[in-house]
Amino acid sequence: MLTIMAGRKQFDVDEALRRAMHVFWRWGYSEASIDRLTEGTGLGRSSLYGTFGDKSALFRSSLQLYTQTYHPLYDQALRGPHPDPGAVVAAFLRVTLNRIADPTVPDGCLVTVSATQFPALDEEGRAMVRAVIDGLRAMLEQALLTAGAGDREASELALCTLATNKSLAVLSRAGFSGEELATVAAAAARPRGPAVPATPTPPALTDR
Repeated sequence: MLTIMAGRKQFDVDEALRRAMHVFWRWGYSEASIDRLTEGTGLGRSSLYGTFGDKSALFRSSLQLYTQTYHPLYDQALRGPHPDPGAVVAAFLRVTLNRIADPTVPDGCLVTVSATQFPALDEEGRAMVRAVIDGLRAMLEQALLTAGAGDREASELALCTLATNKSLAVLSRAGFSGEELATVAAAAARPRGPAVPATPTPPALTDR
């Protein structure tokens, strides 16, 4: 979408928002200064504010764009059919690994880095981040139930898979290799056997 303003430079609003998303993604909300946002988008302050509003509004628009870009990929991966819950976990985390391996975007995950900076976000921003995370969790639970998991297993496995997803994003920013990240994902998707019962304590010996 091209915005044309009489007497002013033309710019692509969609492209400017994509670049702003990358600034928030790379630096996090706290470190995404207005100077970094203007440099990253190529817009002056007046154009930035006039088009997107203040920094908080620009962040929310960026998070919405991120969700619209990547969450359909998770939804598609979870549709299956999947033979078992482990396959659901593997499919979900494969999307994460593919995004991390993409050299055209920053390391990590915009949702993850935003969640680590909750105190810096306004109330609307915090609610939006939490809603995005809760949406992914609900998607996972439903896919796990469809793949044969029981209610409790689906709930617990969805939460653990979501935690692994966020851990992969953090590790990628710390420089862990794609092979190491794939090892984490494979371990998370490994089939789980029945719980091993605790070994009963033998009765105390008594003198007869």
